[in-house]
Amino acid sequence: MTRLFHIIVVFLIAAADAACAAPCQFESQGEGRIATIVDARSVRLDDRREIRLAGIEPTPTTKQTLTSLLTGRDVTLRSADDSPDRYGRQGALVFIGESDTSVQAMLLAQGDAMVSAEITDKDCAAALMASEAAARRQKKGSWADPSAIKNAESPDDILAGIGRFMVVEGKVLSVRQAGAMTYLNFGRSWTRGFTATISKRTLPAFESAGISLKSLENRRIRVRGWVEGNTGPRIDVRLIGQVELLGANEPTGERP
Repeated sequence: MTRLFHIIVVFLIAAADAACAAPCQFESQGEGRIATIVDARSVRLDDRREIRLAGIEPTPTTKQTLTSLLTGRDVTLRSADDSPDRYGRQGALVFIGESDTSVQAMLLAQGDAMVSAEITDKDCAAALMASEAAARRQKKGSWADPSAIKNAESPDDILAGIGRFMVVEGKVLSVRQAGAMTYLNFGRSWTRGFTATISKRTLPAFESAGISLKSLENRRIRVRGWVEGNTGPRIDVRLIGQVELLGANEPTGERP
């Protein structure tokens, strides 16, 4: 069983290294050995530091895969900042042994996690998104479920997942601004349809990327984030990485 475990881990690392670029080489924030898998996104090292895996949101299979990948392994931590969060966890990208590919990229490539869009380094964010996109095209892991990507035209389906992290696709029917907030409306009914909200403080990020919010009208986009709302569902877009423009020929996750 132990031999099989090591074979699986070596295979996953080799496959990820072959398939993924490795631009997420931030400054090293230390090393350690994994003592415990705390939850689907947190591990504890043998020196008792608790590490939160940055850049991903878990799926139902994340913890099981993390346990297979990381239990008892020596790891290197990389991030732009080693400041702990309010729970005392150090956020980082985690690398096993000499691998140039993060555990996050491995999870994404197997469909065992989703990109959270919290990493703002352009090259690293693009690499993580590419890992997820490859798994999505191949319907690996959670992406084998047709409902993994929600249809913006089915707001009740999205609202049923209130308080959860979701990925939603659809056509922006209108773009409206009210005060300091811009609303990307995906439904005819503004109160019941799915909406993505973008505050004024987030606009500079879109402008720097050459994206005018008004230009998103009648475009198909993919939005990811935590679902909120009462009568109609919404996702608050705080980071530009939460929004992806879909090309005319790009396959989507919509069901017929």
